[in-house]
Amino acid sequence: MSGKQTILITGGAGYLGSTMAPALIDAGYRVIILDNFMFRQAPLNHLCASPDFDIVRGDSRDAETLKPLVKKADAVIPLAALVGAPMCNADKIGAESINQDAIATLTTLMSKDQRLLVPITNSGYGVGEKGKFCTEETPLNPITLYGRTKVEAEAIALERENSISFRLATVFGMSPRMRIDLLVNDFVYRAVTDRAVVLFEPHFKRNFIHVRDVARAFLHGIGNFDSMRGEPYNVGLSDANLSKWELCEKIREHVSEFVFIEAPIGEDPDKRDYIVSNEKIEKTGWAPAHSLDDGIKELLKGYAMIRNSQYGNV
Repeated sequence: MSGKQTILITGGAGYLGSTMAPALIDAGYRVIILDNFMFRQAPLNHLCASPDFDIVRGDSRDAETLKPLVKKADAVIPLAALVGAPMCNADKIGAESINQDAIATLTTLMSKDQRLLVPITNSGYGVGEKGKFCTEETPLNPITLYGRTKVEAEAIALERENSISFRLATVFGMSPRMRIDLLVNDFVYRAVTDRAVVLFEPHFKRNFIHVRDVARAFLHGIGNFDSMRGEPYNVGLSDANLSKWELCEKIREHVSEFVFIEAPIGEDPDKRDYIVSNEKIEKTGWAPAHSLDDGIKELLKGYAMIRNSQYGNV
């Protein structure tokens, strides 16, 4: 294929996209972003000078908007989504139409040669067996509308030959379109601003991954597409299958006055509890480059600047 490859990213102005787009451009790709800018932020200002960057304001569900953009693309990364259980519960129709139906629309518009790389959540594993790692063969058992729509999106994507699915751990780290409502980001923010957090079900475990490592996983997928296609891959830090309590202990290593206690009553509406194996993607030659400690340190710098609640999804 002559010239630069073009990557279309729907929802590319979001938390993942605003980190991924510059990484793709730096790696020599052309990037077209479709976004509706629902969060009223402008996280892509720094890319506007690049001749390899283009942007369209529009809805990822609209086939007429998608058609001419898909035609230009060698690969498509559909990041547009209502992300997280609270946001999906607040707009159930939007959750299904954006997270799931828009993927189906995309697959009908794409030729069989075009590559599709979809982000899924590893929250699709729901509640895992104690002490047993969830692999890509573990049955999916999503317990939220968000998890269900993403699991369905994965099934739609992998029905076509030329697709890869990345089951992402809970993402953390600074990004141009920041979210402070993700677990690590939220707990570090509380450590900085409140010096305390009350934990519901502190023993619940999950896996974590840095936002820049998510971008690196997608770059890896594009670069190794032929050997990886047709499969789902867990993407997380293999040394970060942590409970909320363990996460707080890790944060306290950086913020010594941080206090955390278990709530005597009440429960966490998000019942996810599982540990994840990332061995499958690691065997393809990918490895994370950013540790949980790296992320906590950069978040502490970021929170010297950020002091309000606009940086969330709900």
